[in-house]
Amino acid sequence: MAFSDAVREGFQKELEGLRSAGIFKTERFIHSAQAADISVEFPAGSAPKKVVNMCANNYLGLSSHPEVVQAAHAGLDSRGYGMSSVRFICGTQDIHKELERRMTEFLGAEDTILFPSCMDANAGVFEAILNESDVMISDRLVHASIIDGIRLCKAERDIFKHADMEHLERKLELHKDKRLKVVITDGVFSMDGDTAPLDEMARLCEKHGAMLFVDDSHSTGFIGKTGRGTHEKYGVVGKVDIITTTFGKALGGASGGCVSGRRELVEMCRQRARPYLFSNTIAPVVVAGVLRVLDLLSKSTERRDKLEKNAAYWRKGLTEAGFVLKEGDTPIVPVMLFNAKLSQDFSRDLFDEGIYAVGFFFPVVPKGAARIRTQISAGHETHHLDKALAAFVKVGKIYGILGKTKEEIVERYGA
Repeated sequence: MAFSDAVREGFQKELEGLRSAGIFKTERFIHSAQAADISVEFPAGSAPKKVVNMCANNYLGLSSHPEVVQAAHAGLDSRGYGMSSVRFICGTQDIHKELERRMTEFLGAEDTILFPSCMDANAGVFEAILNESDVMISDRLVHASIIDGIRLCKAERDIFKHADMEHLERKLELHKDKRLKVVITDGVFSMDGDTAPLDEMARLCEKHGAMLFVDDSHSTGFIGKTGRGTHEKYGVVGKVDIITTTFGKALGGASGGCVSGRRELVEMCRQRARPYLFSNTIAPVVVAGVLRVLDLLSKSTERRDKLEKNAAYWRKGLTEAGFVLKEGDTPIVPVMLFNAKLSQDFSRDLFDEGIYAVGFFFPVVPKGAARIRTQISAGHETHHLDKALAAFVKVGKIYGILGKTKEEIVERYGA
């Protein structure tokens, strides 16, 4: 079908509808390296402005760390720019195997396989290990990439209420006759910042003969005593059968991901996972950078400890100011606004005050749950957090939401 004027007009009207509803997403252009202080062009065509970044996944502040950049340069010089191949043809270098070994050791797993991203890992793992005789039972708030991976698999699908262990047990009993059962959850839920109760989940999986899958992308490197992840936080290292995670957040912030876990499951992914078999290998420059990140994390928990203090400081300041927050103890601190347009307007006014924090709304979060998702970094200093807090308070006063309940905010702005 040709792209006719009528077809074009239809899409134009649909896009205009998004703008009118206040849910049209606009990109900002960063003119600097990722850090606590960044230079941002917004709106397009304006002069770049220095702002404090309060919404990056740069949890450990390593995205532009000098040692990581130096290691990436060394990897570029010694192993080249790209592999121009998938792994099983001619796309595996010694450093790829070294990174798999290091991640296996870091996560306390049996083996690891690299993917171009964690989204690809989640897209490939279920189809590689399950069939129509099996069942996947997922927390209803799992990440979109997990949902996509579940859709690609022929196994039966079921869900349990968010972090509701009684409901999960009922589901496990319901599917007791299945060949394989896999319980699926995020470690840290990226929109709300809460963590899955992995100790209880591991207990139930053992009781009912199920495997446990955890996407720990918003955890690896900084959650748990030594930053291993939520399985360390809940004392179940070695009891999680499949862990997927990313190198695009705390572990340098570039790209790439992996599946770690039981040796046989990893090997099934190596043989059958389509994103692994049909996507180019992670670039050598990224592998070299992640290896240096792991070196840094093995030396000290200083960055992880600073991140924890920063997050507590930020949450305390917002709470005392009278904002409605999602409960949690992670560096993800959502400031709830409930109305999509309000989240957009609030974000714009924060930018005018020198703070970069993006509004989230449907379909990224449910309707009526719009928010500013703030994310804290070890790269933040106290002066960054104080400046951001002052801006949040100033803009909060403009919109009359400080000290207001959810019901009062919704009554004024709608949901």
